[in-house]
Amino acid sequence: MGGLRVAAIASLTPLEELDRDPFLVDTRRQHAMCAHWAADKGFVVTRELLLYGLRPDHCALWTDVVAGQVDMFVAPNERVLGRALTSVRGFVAECERQGVPLEIAGLDEPAYDAAMKASVHRRLSMPTAGYDGC
Repeated sequence: MGGLRVAAIASLTPLEELDRDPFLVDTRRQHAMCAHWAADKGFVVTRELLLYGLRPDHCALWTDVVAGQVDMFVAPNERVLGRALTSVRGFVAECERQGVPLEIAGLDEPAYDAAMKASVHRRLSMPTAGYDGC
């Protein structure tokens, strides 16, 4: 199964939820977790998806699969997947129907301190000011 092309799923969660659940808001770290998981398996992330409440059959999920550019999906954890899609169960069923594996990275989430939360807040609240998140 080496060399599989992976679509990494992250959830678009409103910045207002940063204090309550920072990982759900931090799409950069969600994608990084998926990339780390994929690299450990010898896979490559070819698509990063940012989703919020998307239907499991939405064409945005399946266009790259149909085009042969994605072989599997990975999400950081079930919580992210549940926020990204309207129905995790429906997405699992659609993956089975399409013959596309879905994996959960399941790695440890970072422990967010005040500085990390402030960094996420700056990055997400200033994108039009040219801030690149560094």
